Amino acid sequence: MVRPKYHVLVCTGGKLVGDKKGTCHTRGGVALVRKLMQELDERELSSEVAVSATSCHAICDKGPIVVVYPDAVWYGGVTEEGLETIVEEHLEGGKPVKALML
Repeated sequence: MVRPKYHVLVCTGGKLVGDKKGTCHTRGGVALVRKLMQELDERELSSEVAVSATSCHAICDKGPIVVVYPDAVWYGGVTEEGLETIVEEHLEGGKPVKALML
């Protein structure tokens, strides 16, 4: 079994009550998942980082939310540019991006 170094959870905005277009969804959560997968492929990190699209993390006003485990680092208001920084500094460099942390 492959054990990735990191597991990244990206909120795509669905809520348990059935709202399929929550805040993270309307703010680009689905596009962030696509962008993250692309960045990981380009940097040859796909085997080291698992990615999961998730439903609501219940802090919608801070979305889109990206969580990196096992470090338990929560990022909020993540844009595509911010995601690139997270990949470079946190997933490649091992240092969480304080400016984006919740």
